[in-house]
This record gives sequence, C-alpha cells and structure tokens, in this order.
Amino acid sequence: MRVTIWNEGLHERAKPELAERYPDGIHGAIAAGLRAAFPDARIRTGTLDQPAQGLPADVLDETEVLLWWGHVAHDQVDDRLVERVAARVLGGMGLIVLHSGHFSKIFKRLMGTTCALSWRNTGERELVWTVDTAHPIAVGVDQPIVIEAQEMYGEPFDIPYPDEVVFISSFAGGEVFRSGVTYRRGRGRVFYFSPGDEAYPVYRHPQVQRVLANAVVWAAPVREARK
Repeated sequence: MRVTIWNEGLHERAKPELAERYPDGIHGAIAAGLRAAFPDARIRTGTLDQPAQGLPADVLDETEVLLWWGHVAHDQVDDRLVERVAARVLGGMGLIVLHSGHFSKIFKRLMGTTCALSWRNTGERELVWTVDTAHPIAVGVDQPIVIEAQEMYGEPFDIPYPDEVVFISSFAGGEVFRSGVTYRRGRGRVFYFSPGDEAYPVYRHPQVQRVLANAVVWAAPVREARK
C-alpha cells in the first residue's frame, strides 16, 4: 500500500507542549502507528509548509489512501490542490479525514454541506462505541474505546446521511456524536473519524491506531486480480 498522511504542522511549531506530546508532529505519530501495522507499506507524510503544500502531483498520484488532519489553516490550502485531491478520490483513492478536518476544504467539497458541529474543549472522557460490529473498520476494536481526555464534538453534525455509521461517541456532558462515518464518492471511499484533538495524545492510543489501520485497509482501492 501507498499511504500519505497530511497535516498542517502548525500547532507543533506554535505550542511547545504539543511539540513535547508529538515530537515528530501529529503526522509523525499517525505514521508510526501505521508503520507498525504495515511494515511493508510505503508511508509518507506531508505538511502545509512544504513545496506544493506537501502534496506534489507525483506523490498524490501515487497515493492510494490519504489521511488528512487540519485545524487552523483550512483557508490556506490551495483550491487547486483541493480539486486535485477531490479528483483522485472520485477516481478511486481512499480518504480518511481526521478530527477538525471536518472543516477542511476537501471534506466540505466532497460532502456538499457546512460540516458544522457543536464542540467544547475541557478535556472530557470520550467513549467511542461500535454500532456496526460487522464493519471491517471495527475489527478487533475495544467496545468501547476509552479516551480519558478529548475535545467534545456533539450533534447536530451537518453532514449528508452517511452510507454507514461505524462509531458513535458519548461524552461526560451527555452529548453524543457520530464519530466514525463512511461515504462513497465516485470510485473512492471516505471515512471520517473524530477523536484526535491536538491537545491530547490521542494518536498514541493503541485502539485509535487500530481504527486507523483498519480504515486504511478499508479505504484502499480494490486491486483487480491479474489474469
């Protein structure tokens, strides 16, 4: 598999405590989990400050699954890049959108809605409940995943009706949220997974890493058997 993890990479430079939590960046932590799961895969990372905003044409064209984490710089992503990513998804590339990437240009482009939600960041416990136990993304995942501190995301979540709801989260304040949903767009598969605020080491959580590894396998284009 050829996997690329894209991250703005801005929080790590602006917040010393985040650099301590994610010394190799959020993208680096995600990549480490995927490399452990898929030692033979080709896993790359890209950030906003790199040439071509971290996704030059040759890298994007080779990518089978793209993971996207964004937060404070959605507007800085070039519209032409967004259209190239959208075209790749429609052509069969898998896309996994993470946490505050719900407000990214690419997710809103593919959903056609505001993708707005309610939120509160006080470090509450999140329970991620599997509601589709037969789904490949849920294989081997704890019921529930317990995340001791996380930003609350709550309904209403302005997204189209999902093809599948794999996970629903509950929070200490009583809110619930569709935290793991799937879509098909053209020939591509899209998975949105909400846990992953930069203030907490969520991407080091073994069960979150398991979800992302499962999602990569699910989202990867299906290769046709050779005759």
